[in-house]
Amino acid sequence: MQFLEQRRDQALALFRIVVGLLFVMHGVQKVMKGTPLLSWPGGPASLIELVGGTLILIGLWTRWAALISSGAMAYAYFVVHQPKALLPIANGGELAAVYSWTFLLLVFTGAGAWSIDQLRKSSKKSLTNV
Repeated sequence: MQFLEQRRDQALALFRIVVGLLFVMHGVQKVMKGTPLLSWPGGPASLIELVGGTLILIGLWTRWAALISSGAMAYAYFVVHQPKALLPIANGGELAAVYSWTFLLLVFTGAGAWSIDQLRKSSKKSLTNV
């Protein structure tokens, strides 16, 4: 168990990187389909997926990007999917629900290792120790 605990930040980083990449792919898919950026809600959603996913992927302002992305996915679930049926399996909203909760987790955990957030934190510490 100590082995696993010692690699917690790296596991969190891999989780963040994979989820961020998958989220970016959703944004790219919408843009490639020709979703106009000014159409509601697809345009803002694709922008949040592209920008938020990229920020989460590289670990820059991760908590803020995750908070906005979580809210966007909660909106997608409750406004787009939930009116179709009560349960996510019946309304096609499983992915929106999972993304929303995943990003909410990142709001609380932060980026973990291998992130720009971590580099910025480390450089601030080294500057204060000088």
